[in-house]
Amino acid sequence: MSRLGHTRDKIYKTVARQLHGVVPCWVCGEHVTPQAATLEHIKPLSEGGNSHAENLAISHEVCNGQRHAAGVVPASAAAPGRVLRRADPGVPA
Repeated sequence: MSRLGHTRDKIYKTVARQLHGVVPCWVCGEHVTPQAATLEHIKPLSEGGNSHAENLAISHEVCNGQRHAAGVVPASAAAPGRVLRRADPGVPA
């Protein structure tokens, strides 16, 4: 297993333990299965982010790809500094 794969598994297991088995996608907020999990850089490397654990989050492979295709992550008005999730008030499901 690659080092990145090992890091992803370690972060996934840590979040699952903390949230009693539910691992929310950083982008959409829905549960992520271990098979669909990818690591997401919260602050992209291209914008000066790093690969330290505090800058990594679990997301669906599809959400990760869509985020990068769009080039932006919508911000949440309800929680500044957080990603707008489908579960946020006023966001269609």
